[in-house]
Amino acid sequence: MACARKLREGRGQATVELAVVLPVAIIVAVIVVNALSFFGTCASFDRVARQTICAYAAAPAVAGDTAGSADVAHAVEAELQRAFGASNVEVSVTVGGTSLGLQRYTACIEYAPTLFGLGLRDEVFGVTLPRLSHEARMTVDAYRPGVLL
Repeated sequence: MACARKLREGRGQATVELAVVLPVAIIVAVIVVNALSFFGTCASFDRVARQTICAYAAAPAVAGDTAGSADVAHAVEAELQRAFGASNVEVSVTVGGTSLGLQRYTACIEYAPTLFGLGLRDEVFGVTLPRLSHEARMTVDAYRPGVLL
């Protein structure tokens, strides 16, 4: 009789444990997948952004003169947008002059987390969720073509 009571008390324990642990496991999986996706995107963005800036900003045939640096920034931004054109990724490129004619290009990527590829809400209970951002910078000498710093 005592043995039957012990068996009856233990029934359903695994189901309750699964119901408690499963949502936590799914949340952890979403965080891990988004973190790995963001790190992979940042790694390829660093490489592609610097290569694109090298191709557009340091070549005199493309860049023309220093007054066209805004056009070069738009061309770099369009190329990066084409390379990273996902719905949860935004790319922006700015150019700023530094001393002695050097130009600093800053490419920024903003990443919005997703739910295994599906879009997440930007706001939860009135709190806006921030986007993850990453920047790649490169300084170019506008007066000497091909010189990168």
